[in-house]
Amino acid sequence: MRDKASRIVDLLKTEYPDSLCSLEYTDPFHLLVAVRLAAQCTDARVNLVMPALLQSYPTPQAMAAADVLHVEQLVHSCGFYRAKARDLVAMAGQLCTLHGGNVPQGMDELTALPGVGRKTANLIRGDVFGLPAIVVDTHCIRITNLLGLTDTKNPAKVEQQLLQLLDPAESNDFCHRLVLHGRAVCIARRPQCGACVLAGECDFAQLR
Repeated sequence: MRDKASRIVDLLKTEYPDSLCSLEYTDPFHLLVAVRLAAQCTDARVNLVMPALLQSYPTPQAMAAADVLHVEQLVHSCGFYRAKARDLVAMAGQLCTLHGGNVPQGMDELTALPGVGRKTANLIRGDVFGLPAIVVDTHCIRITNLLGLTDTKNPAKVEQQLLQLLDPAESNDFCHRLVLHGRAVCIARRPQCGACVLAGECDFAQLR
């Protein structure tokens, strides 16, 4: 199975040589904010909202002192705006009080922040700090199940299964490429297997 995973990694690298995160950011704090806003919201929408939000609150110190109601107004179009605004202000406060206003790189420290789960923490660890990380989002779960690399919809179990299969140096970019592939080809409910570079390695495609 590790050989199969390696072949899939190589195919995705050829198809998507760039594996950048689609969220726009200039520093770790901005990415942390963007990822929280992206929950059940498109990255494109978050990228539209971020400039005005960061104009008002560009740093953890500024966000920690923010009026939550004002943050709600700025992030309203991202959905679930009350919970997101509350988490952003609390998260910024915790960064200031516990981490000197810096975004930590440890998994335990990241997941202790309000609104930050393993998916967000892994994204920060991989994209900001260059650490091996597996970002288990809906694309990752769906596509790795179709490929036969994983056999569960449970995010924690998917992460553990992929940890056993992927070269740590490839894991973060692999997840970004799955997002690109999920948007372009392996689309939910209508995967385009005939146009998929992974069809020869995919359990689902082989059964169609």
